[in-house]
Amino acid sequence: MGEFEEEFEEFEEEVKEYEGEAIEESRIKGVISNAIPPSVVLSIVYDGAEGKALVKLYDPVGDTVYYWYDNTGHRPYLITNKTPEEIAEKMPEVLRRPGFSHFDVEEKYDALHDKKILVTKVYAKDPLSVGGGKNSLRDILRETWESRIKYHHSYLFDRNIIPGMWYRSNGNGLTPVEISIPPEIKSTLGNVFQPEYGKIAEEWIPLFQAPVPHIRRVAIDVEVYTPQENKIPDPREAEYEVISVALVGSDGLRRVLILRRPGNDAELRYRPDYEVIFFDSEYELIREVLKTITQYPVVVTFNGDNFDLPYIYNRALALGISKEEIPIAAKRDYVSVAPGVHIDMYKFFAIKAIEAYAFGGVYRGERGLDGIAYAILGVGKLERQKNVSRMGYWELAEYNYRDALITLYFTLYNGEMVMKLILLLSRIAKMPIEDITRSQVSAWIRNMLYYEHRRRGWLIPNKEDILKEKGSVHTKAIIKGKKYAGAVVLDPPLGIFFDVYVLDFASLYPTIISKWNLSYETVNCKPDAERPLPELPHNVCRDKPGLTSTLVGILRDLRVHVYKKLAKKAPTPAERQLYDVVQSAMKVFINASYGVFGAETFPLYCPPVAELTTALARYIMTSTVLKATELGLIPVYGDTDSLFLWNVTEDKIKKLIEYTENIGIDIELDKIYKFVMFSGRKKNYLGVTKDGGIIVKGIVAKKRNAPPFVKELVEDIINNLKNINSGDDIVKTRDIIIAMVKEAETKIKEKKITLDKLGIKMVLSKNIEEYTKNKPQHVKAAEQLMKYGINVGKGDAIIIIKTKDSAGVKPIQLARIDEIDEKKYLEYVSTSLEQILEAMGVSIEELRGATRLI
Repeated sequence: MGEFEEEFEEFEEEVKEYEGEAIEESRIKGVISNAIPPSVVLSIVYDGAEGKALVKLYDPVGDTVYYWYDNTGHRPYLITNKTPEEIAEKMPEVLRRPGFSHFDVEEKYDALHDKKILVTKVYAKDPLSVGGGKNSLRDILRETWESRIKYHHSYLFDRNIIPGMWYRSNGNGLTPVEISIPPEIKSTLGNVFQPEYGKIAEEWIPLFQAPVPHIRRVAIDVEVYTPQENKIPDPREAEYEVISVALVGSDGLRRVLILRRPGNDAELRYRPDYEVIFFDSEYELIREVLKTITQYPVVVTFNGDNFDLPYIYNRALALGISKEEIPIAAKRDYVSVAPGVHIDMYKFFAIKAIEAYAFGGVYRGERGLDGIAYAILGVGKLERQKNVSRMGYWELAEYNYRDALITLYFTLYNGEMVMKLILLLSRIAKMPIEDITRSQVSAWIRNMLYYEHRRRGWLIPNKEDILKEKGSVHTKAIIKGKKYAGAVVLDPPLGIFFDVYVLDFASLYPTIISKWNLSYETVNCKPDAERPLPELPHNVCRDKPGLTSTLVGILRDLRVHVYKKLAKKAPTPAERQLYDVVQSAMKVFINASYGVFGAETFPLYCPPVAELTTALARYIMTSTVLKATELGLIPVYGDTDSLFLWNVTEDKIKKLIEYTENIGIDIELDKIYKFVMFSGRKKNYLGVTKDGGIIVKGIVAKKRNAPPFVKELVEDIINNLKNINSGDDIVKTRDIIIAMVKEAETKIKEKKITLDKLGIKMVLSKNIEEYTKNKPQHVKAAEQLMKYGINVGKGDAIIIIKTKDSAGVKPIQLARIDEIDEKKYLEYVSTSLEQILEAMGVSIEELRGATRLI
């Protein structure tokens, strides 16, 4: 099948985070010691009982989780421009508040106004006294800065403790472990960076060169008995028995804990893959689960924040297990474990940047375990025909074990790529593992920039300050919902073009940010500054490197000129694989770096930065198109950072590349198509490359929820398109495709097709009872299943058949072939193929009437 390129929206929508601090309260702890061998930072939290920041570290050699408590007296604080005397005189309630600690006056650099200022730090005894609690210092003082930063983030910023990096302790605090930089990388920096940037780049290199260790981990999946077929267990109530828990570890643990139930006989069966242990007491079963959690530095679940772990926690309490014995703690927006950390793969895969850039959209739109597993691993959940409560012991064990195995394997496949990616992202973002796996990319970029502000002694501005100082946008968006004009998309033709060359503007937006020094503090900085584009009033100061432009430029250049090359040329497969993960982590950051500044939810929201970035991208694309035309090349299509050219010679391409290099933009030959079929619609084309590869963009995007027979038909048609080498071949291939489509439609009309080829697989994104207003068709089908005793809920896949009855749909288990709605299935054929057929000069209507356009 071809490679499907899909469009991804800019990451403007952000999940609102809880602004208060999540308090660590567990009595179960790691090894508390002043002498800690080289270990990786897993997490930084605030321990409420100790009243201190707590750093969790993992020593892979000793396989030990260490707890290190702050010994510097660091306290939570906020910043105000009021002097201590002014606060004491005009706001005495600040001093009277029980959580108030003390004042401190400090000099900060105000980058927004380009000057040094004196500010007052108001310290508190605990994080909630700063903000999030009743009558907090933030509420009393009102005009404050840095008062909405979570305390554990503030702590790591101030103490320069980078999650995912290596530290040791000899009793005098945490000390970074020195990371050696290979000579070949060090020498490359001098060729890539100017001296002033080379030093900063050298500071970043250890983040990418530090070893990424194997961290022992266990995946947990929980199954619960439900006496009522149509009721999904509520983890807050936890009123029903836990009947099975699968525990699958990276160290070889393969175990399913089963609760014996009256009336169920457990015949002896040998399971070569895993061990089954029966329990007569649910109390003892859950104690075994809790014991296992304490033995691993990382616990992995799929939707464990919302179900598995809170259910185990509340069920343990209901059975009389004391809170102090439970290594699970429900925070405001996630569930943590002790002594290690908890990664919820459901939330990790829901991160848009991970879906788009780390996995190339292969599981786009999927949220359930089954759909994501099939897309990434090629395997899925075991299909079930009945509720887990009605399964026999061995069927239940197999079902439960498969879910836990898949969850663990997400972190093991491809040389532990996902775990390595998580650690590298934590290092770049300066964000602990439990945060990075639950936050969208704008939160990562925010933390990276906040860390750099603190490291440089800069005041972190409020969003309102930036908007007041820098202004708003001046272009009109074409796309509804956007705030400013976006990228250039040249209108494509309709038809087939041979020998098409595609040039790619390498990292266009990050390059623009770096080259034009775009950052919130550099745009609209003073009236006489340079205006990059005459049609926009925005100007940019070029005398000082912008913070954002510096960081984005360094990450881009390290990726393009160092790590992408190492990913191909490093001496060993293990090194090449690691460097490929490194460059992938960088790609996630740099590709999202422009969009966040145009998102109102971003705390450093600066519309002029985003508007200038897209305007300069339009200028570059337009000027390149004009130059290409001047050289005798024919631009047939252009989309954001790609230009499709016809009538190409090697000399013309060389001159065009030289032109873009002269304006400071890297452009490279991305691919050469044997032919490209354009549908006449933007972002819609199909091409066959010179080496036989197939690229499909947009044309078959509607087939995601198409039935299998349509997907197979599209695949067969695309494979036939490979045979086109000339204009004569177009006519021959067109006739073959017409015959294929007519044959497929005849099978539908005559119902000479099996139901499994007509079934449309859809996943329930929430439990049935949560669909209160509009009920999609797969929900209606799920309700029909529940009437027959088949209990389904969030994450379950439902296979539906389109039918002619009043409901319009049935689950495949209840449908008959004579009930299908052939008109609906013929529509699937039309919507999936019309754009391909039109590019070949055939309309679907005329095909059905056997009339051809050419």
